[in-house]
Amino acid sequence: MAPPPRAAADWPAFVAAMSTAAPWPAALGQVRAWYDPQLDRIHEDAEARRGDLLQLEEIATGYPSAEAFLTELTLDPPSATSDQAGVPLKDEDYLILSTIHSAKGQEWRSVHVLNCVDGCMPSDLGTGTTEEIEEERRLLYVAMTRAKDRLSLGVPQRFYVTNQTRNGDRHVYALRTRFVPNAILDRFEVTHWSPLRAGEAARPAPAPIDVATQMRGMWAD
Repeated sequence: MAPPPRAAADWPAFVAAMSTAAPWPAALGQVRAWYDPQLDRIHEDAEARRGDLLQLEEIATGYPSAEAFLTELTLDPPSATSDQAGVPLKDEDYLILSTIHSAKGQEWRSVHVLNCVDGCMPSDLGTGTTEEIEEERRLLYVAMTRAKDRLSLGVPQRFYVTNQTRNGDRHVYALRTRFVPNAILDRFEVTHWSPLRAGEAARPAPAPIDVATQMRGMWAD
């Protein structure tokens, strides 16, 4: 039977470990020794989980056989220190809001960078000199490299700006940040809002109501 493609590299070592007979409880240590290198690759809290496995192996020495040990684990499973290894959360899904400066030195599995448009990145106040533009470029680099697995760059088509003395409140159109030129767009997956289907087309706006004419008509007679 062929191993799964993602496990192909580790399969020979696994087969070798499982094929080597070892008495109880040394067999458990043998399995742990094979699994130990996988911890750093799979888990962020590898050290806490490694400690749990070592503790489990030590507990196993007090049982005469694997069957007795597994029976005890089923009836009374021990608590794992890795359960408390992370920040305690009431639920698993949460969102962290951060400025780029505050995110320095941090890493997250998924990062969404907002407003990747000229005027924000680079800031319209940070384009006076070449040095300022390069500093803005560095900030975007910092933001993008906070992502471990998935990175999304938000590029809004337009903004609604307020308190504009000259033109008043209005919408302004935005251009993608100059730091992501067309030459490297093939390295990104460009997505858009799904277009409306035929049955979901926007309804036409109702005709305006002439209130003054209606009021005059009420007393016309």
